[in-house]
Amino acid sequence: MAYDSKFKREDIDELFKAILLLENEEDCYRFFEDICTINEIHSIAQRLQVARLLSENKTYSEIEGITKASTATISRINKCLVYGSDGYRRIIEKLDKTEK
Repeated sequence: MAYDSKFKREDIDELFKAILLLENEEDCYRFFEDICTINEIHSIAQRLQVARLLSENKTYSEIEGITKASTATISRINKCLVYGSDGYRRIIEKLDKTEK
């Protein structure tokens, strides 16, 4: 792994390996419904949506209206986009490629 995560641990490695084994949306729904609460799934989905909207140069108030995320959440995600490890950017680029 070229990226050196500050969170790297064996149990997290196992979680990520399990996620990489999911083959389709049904697998994802089944796994995440068991491993997360519905609120956790909603929060993760909301964060990705906020990141996508920020990358589309939407304003905080537009994003707040669309996603119902707080400005604190939007700000935190924007900080990740600017100073983070490029996780949001990389996945948004991959999603954009699959949607075309």
